[in-house]
Amino acid sequence: MPDQKPASTLLSRGPLDPKEAKWTRLVKTTYCDPMGVERTWESAERQTRPPNCEIDGVGIVTILNKSTGPELLLQKQYRPPIDKVVIEVPAGLIDAGETVEECAVRELKEETGYVGVAEQTSSVMYNDPGFCNTNLNMVHVRVDMSLPENQNPKPELEDNEFIECFSVPLASLFDEMKKLEAQGYAIDARVGTIAEGIDLAKKWKL
Repeated sequence: MPDQKPASTLLSRGPLDPKEAKWTRLVKTTYCDPMGVERTWESAERQTRPPNCEIDGVGIVTILNKSTGPELLLQKQYRPPIDKVVIEVPAGLIDAGETVEECAVRELKEETGYVGVAEQTSSVMYNDPGFCNTNLNMVHVRVDMSLPENQNPKPELEDNEFIECFSVPLASLFDEMKKLEAQGYAIDARVGTIAEGIDLAKKWKL
């Protein structure tokens, strides 16, 4: 089972009074389908997206070029909605006035201690469009392992963040995620999709 210490413990779960909601809200959307039938849809949305900003946050793809081969930087973090420790890429919400690249570099340093340079940004991705409007960019951040600041990286976590960083060889990412799942961890969709992509590339010799 997950070995993160100290472990978080779920105490209760129940309906949330909208008046208490700080970060999200429920939305009722009314629309007409292609046949002209009026329908409604229930969904959720964040209340943290900065004004005049198109995205909520970023996911960060960082490959550590180690002597044994390239490894994907990952982290373990307890997520209360599913009461599990989740295997994730570093990620975070964008601040007002930031570019997605600036957000990625900042979040990487805060969550992992690594100092990097943004090199590539994906298209806008929607996490679960049938349920919420949350979206993000995946940003590839290069970390120069030879720099002094990356020799012994120290995260700058907030008092409500309990994150354990680790890395997994890219070549065996798919199998490693299966092993972690069997140990009781939950696999974030972004990590799982990267693993699936690498596995497909191998099978189809892309």
